[in-house]
Amino acid sequence: MSLLEVRQVTQRFGELAAVRDVSLSVEPGELHAIIGPNGAGKTTFFNMISGFYRPTAGSIVFDGVDVTAVAANQRVAMGMARTFQITEVFPELTVRQNLRIAVEVAEGQRLKFFATRSQRSATEARVDELLELGALGAHAERHVGELAHGDQRTTEIMMALATRPKLLLLDEPAAGMGTKETFDTAVLIRRLHRRHKLTIVLVEHDMRVIFNLADRITVLSEGEVLDRGTPDEIAASEKVQVAYLGEKREGT
Repeated sequence: MSLLEVRQVTQRFGELAAVRDVSLSVEPGELHAIIGPNGAGKTTFFNMISGFYRPTAGSIVFDGVDVTAVAANQRVAMGMARTFQITEVFPELTVRQNLRIAVEVAEGQRLKFFATRSQRSATEARVDELLELGALGAHAERHVGELAHGDQRTTEIMMALATRPKLLLLDEPAAGMGTKETFDTAVLIRRLHRRHKLTIVLVEHDMRVIFNLADRITVLSEGEVLDRGTPDEIAASEKVQVAYLGEKREGT
């Protein structure tokens, strides 16, 4: 059974159909990338998956449950976590403090006045685990606002993982990064996917990242599915070359 099934969803804003009749299936352990030119409907589609928009038509099933009308925060509780194009962290706090907040929220401790010693110990152990997973140990006591953009993004991804999600949604994780930061972010995503068997849906403009990481790719154009397939199939697709890359290879 697919972990995520998006079935013929449409999103209208007045007379504008930003997404029309788009379907998507994601298997457990898969890294599925969504690509397309600006205005293709990627962010709108992502917002429907994560619960920020309710589809005008169609349905979304997550882990066997219809979540079409389920709010974003409830989807998080069900095992769906998301990052955003603009990094969402607390820049005035340290990396450790950011991760501690995320862990405490995930464990339902933020509304409690007191935590037991065992709860505090478990929280710190989970924070240390996330620091190691993101290779952030050297920055643990630094304010996030002082860090390079790539390390800020890694902190945000680790905060999302504090919920122990079944599905991680990454919205342009390499946006605004240089070559070295993009490489490091790609290595992190590959590690989460392959070593830790995390199911990931990724929206990204950097084709180097997409074609090196994805198991399957869905291409959107003008709110509709243009093509879908493996990285090799998408790279060879004439439709993608013409409509997305703006070129047609010689001999095709």
